[in-house]
Amino acid sequence: MASSYSQQRTQFGRPISKFQAIGFKIADMATEINAARLLAYQAAWMHDQGRKCVKEAHMAKLFASEVAVRAARETMQILGGVGQTRETPAGRYLRDALAYTVGEGTSEIQRLVITREIGL
Repeated sequence: MASSYSQQRTQFGRPISKFQAIGFKIADMATEINAARLLAYQAAWMHDQGRKCVKEAHMAKLFASEVAVRAARETMQILGGVGQTRETPAGRYLRDALAYTVGEGTSEIQRLVITREIGL
């Protein structure tokens, strides 16, 4: 949504996606989303192989849920005032993402499990 909007919204005669600050936000979001996906794939692959994957599953859940929050917040920033309206689903994305950091164990619980799995 942020990428599409930034290519359509113009400011000073050009799409806001051409502004470095906006482009960097979208690049960071894309990078983090891909990293979260790869962590989830790794945990799923380990599970499919019959290997212990407690640490990897909790890392994937922790990282993906926090990436979802960051991406939703950045989307709200890129959309500006439009992101606050009910005309776009951006507000719902942020509310849903915040729930991911709590459901099935808070981020702190995920970190606790990870520290135990790495022997701390």
